[in-house]
Amino acid sequence: MSVESKPIASPCVSICALDENDVCVGCHRTGQEIAGWGMKSEPEKAEIMERVREREKGSYI
Repeated sequence: MSVESKPIASPCVSICALDENDVCVGCHRTGQEIAGWGMKSEPEKAEIMERVREREKGSYI
């Protein structure tokens, strides 16, 4: 029997504003990552979330 993990939820925090680098100051995803989120597989979402964590480290907010 396989154990399925919970789907990866969108990191959206309803602060939708892209900075000069096309990165949302709320969720730290790029505009392209935001637009394609619903069509991404769980592994692809996991990769995005790893990039989000790296961007958060460099954020001033």
